[in-house]
Amino acid sequence: MYVVISGDGSNTIKVPALKEHYHSHKGAINESKHVFIKMGLEGVTVKDELNILEVGFGTGLNALLTALNGIDCKLNYVALEPYPLDTSILNQLNYVDELNATQASDIYQAMHTGAWNTWIDLSANMRLVKRQDRIEEYDGSEKFDLVYYDAFAPHAQPELWEPQIWQILFNQMNFGGVLVTYCAKGQVRRDMQAAGFSVERLPGPPGKREMLRASKPIS
Repeated sequence: MYVVISGDGSNTIKVPALKEHYHSHKGAINESKHVFIKMGLEGVTVKDELNILEVGFGTGLNALLTALNGIDCKLNYVALEPYPLDTSILNQLNYVDELNATQASDIYQAMHTGAWNTWIDLSANMRLVKRQDRIEEYDGSEKFDLVYYDAFAPHAQPELWEPQIWQILFNQMNFGGVLVTYCAKGQVRRDMQAAGFSVERLPGPPGKREMLRASKPIS
């Protein structure tokens, strides 16, 4: 794998073995901002405290953007990543420079140098725990209000798009919770609905027509 520049000037990582990138080659930051922040974080009902689960922590971009968002509540962020990236790759990424935001450098360093399986304080209102677990094996007791589903595409990791995955996540979420993913495949949408989610198609990020947002009904 190696670092490449995406369409908005921010880096992503190409994985030739999977014929995949970690983010959209049309724009890594733009994709994450649209799918996970605008359609996810900014679309949930704000409470005093939100529990967030990310499936596919990868470069940490989604967590970084979440920490910089400025949402006015406490955030508990659980990130699952069975295959952590090497520090030599992480040090090449230009998200801090591209975002040019106060605290971005400190937050980025904290999330990647902090120990695994231990809560790390990233900001005054957000803490993160990284777990080297697969979603199929995750046994945490938390119930989540928001899920960022950022696994590699179905052709690269088909096992992460099977019907049982959505049932696991449905059971792991609070009523009224929201799940967002860049993927808009019809079979994925139908499998989410079969698990109990209400699913809507939304406009996708640059270069992609649609994405999916799933909600766990309140009743």
